Amino acid sequence: MPESAGEKHQLAGFDARERGFNRPVEVVRTAAGYQARLRYESTHVVTPDTPSAAEALQHMIRLLQDQGYTQLRSQQSYRDGVYLGSQELWVEYPDREPEPEVGLLGLIKKWLGRSPG
Repeated sequence: MPESAGEKHQLAGFDARERGFNRPVEVVRTAAGYQARLRYESTHVVTPDTPSAAEALQHMIRLLQDQGYTQLRSQQSYRDGVYLGSQELWVEYPDREPEPEVGLLGLIKKWLGRSPG
């Protein structure tokens, strides 16, 4: 059974429908490492086990970016169970560029001047 690692982060940005959001991400300790967990509306995202809490948060960011989330940033709000308020700086994560389309469809879109994705 996972237990709290005493670490929480506020995660803010825009969801896949381009709506702003700000939600807590809890980092939990598991038998195999750490997981990051986010609940946002009907979405519940849990990362696979990672060796560290920082890697779990980074994995969460990549998962959300793969789902179309943009302009993500986080701020640690709890460390070792101690509330930090807004003492910590926000960490911003650059948006990932979409994979370029290849093949005939990619060439047609490029020729027509449409951006891939």
